[in-house]
Amino acid sequence: LENLQPEIKSLAQRLRYEVSVRGKQMGWSEKAARLHFQRNLRRLITELYVRDNCHPFKATLLPWVQVPMWLCVSLALRNCSVGAAGPEVKEQLSAGGTLWFPDLTAPDSTWILPVSLGLVNLLLVEIFASQKMEASRLQKLATHFFRVVSVVMIPVAATVPSSMALYWLSSSLVGLSHNLLLRSPPVRRLCLIPRTKSESDTPY
Repeated sequence: LENLQPEIKSLAQRLRYEVSVRGKQMGWSEKAARLHFQRNLRRLITELYVRDNCHPFKATLLPWVQVPMWLCVSLALRNCSVGAAGPEVKEQLSAGGTLWFPDLTAPDSTWILPVSLGLVNLLLVEIFASQKMEASRLQKLATHFFRVVSVVMIPVAATVPSSMALYWLSSSLVGLSHNLLLRSPPVRRLCLIPRTKSESDTPY
């Protein structure tokens, strides 16, 4: 998508000139000319998306799977921790922890898991924010919103069973690993990701 922007800009300039010429010939009003320009530009951009197989909608598909799964696993862990899945499951979880959280059914009294979760989520938000060279107003608002959510998750994670907090932290760490890995130029070339204007040779 990023690599298509110069081509889209060039097409838009050429189309604007063609619509202007055609509009004068046909006697279009400014509003009619603008509608013709927007409709044709949308068509040309869609053709580019089809050609390069990179429709923006594809980027939204993953959260539609990931968010419900995250919610379902979180609720399942909560139910197991409070004994809704049976006393034997709760008993196994209460003795299945390690290090400073031996009981996975109890909240982490040390706050190490919740604070770690908040820090990892904040780091993820900052990584996404740093990738946007010229963020729009909506993107800036979204970034601030997710920063607030990351901080709010700390006290929330301190009140839920450690099994949930551990799952949330593990999920965030996997997301952070993916993001850091996909910033590496050798990994990007290995995955056949084309070089972009925003890509850095020293991403870390």
